[in-house]
Amino acid sequence: MESICQQQFSVLSTDSRLDSVFSLYDVCVFHYLQSNDALLSLRLTGNKIGNGGAMHFASMLQVNSTLQELDVADSDLGTQSVIAFAIVLNNNKSLRSVNISRPLLFSHQEETAVHLSGMLVVNQCLRELHLGKMGMTDYGVERLTDALRTNYTLKYLDLRCNRVTRDGARCLAKVLKNNGTLEILDLASNRIEDDGALYLSQAIALPTCNLKALSIPNNNIATVGLVSLSRAMQANNTLTHIYIWGNRLEEPVCQAFSDLLSSGRLSSEQTDVCVYEVDGCVCLAEVFHGLKRHYYWTPSYGQDVNPASNAAVALTNTQLYPNSSHTP
Repeated sequence: MESICQQQFSVLSTDSRLDSVFSLYDVCVFHYLQSNDALLSLRLTGNKIGNGGAMHFASMLQVNSTLQELDVADSDLGTQSVIAFAIVLNNNKSLRSVNISRPLLFSHQEETAVHLSGMLVVNQCLRELHLGKMGMTDYGVERLTDALRTNYTLKYLDLRCNRVTRDGARCLAKVLKNNGTLEILDLASNRIEDDGALYLSQAIALPTCNLKALSIPNNNIATVGLVSLSRAMQANNTLTHIYIWGNRLEEPVCQAFSDLLSSGRLSSEQTDVCVYEVDGCVCLAEVFHGLKRHYYWTPSYGQDVNPASNAAVALTNTQLYPNSSHTP
């Protein structure tokens, strides 16, 4: 068992997604991670480590000073372990990316969001924070944005598949207006609607906004909100990636995004729609591009030849590993 752990963690990156790794390694994984000085990236997505395993990881992070990327999404974390991660991140200076998406939370008081907000106030090293499928409401988003107003290091915030509405989008827009650090915002599968899109477009149009990528599929946004976003892109050239499929793509929206694509303002590789015409009417079709694709889209072997379907990798790789050729 010890030799297996030594071999596994002598590399820069370990990907054990959906491997039920803890039936094999158990506590020795944590033992070797505490003293390991080589591993930069550890992905355990889909392993049901639960609260017990996550608490071991939190203890490990108090000692390990080299790990830069930790992915424990879909691992049945509980409220206790999410809060433990937040507390440890108050002092951890090595982690650049943390994914704790889809924990099993049974409280509606959003204690986890409050603790994560407190962490963002003091942590000046974290670049990516993935909080998808946490049942987060506008209250939780407001707590996070209170901290982000004074956080100048977080560049990628993932809030997909939560319960964010226009009020949460308004809080995020205030951050985009006043803090130019945030570069990638994922709000896919929420419900910000037209009002939320208007708040975001007003922020994006400002020259102080440095947002490079916005993902808002499946948000019940109609013509008013989507057209306003297309106009904001004309006003500010910083936003290069936008994903809109699953909203109400009526004719004015189709024409607006057709103009963005035909003018070269928006690259076909940096959005999830393409243009076609039927009887002289402009329409949009879906293409499988996005910030972060589902794991089951990843080829099981061979080279991944379409980076446009996983655009966040290229956008964030230099931030996570500035002195390394490592690709997560």
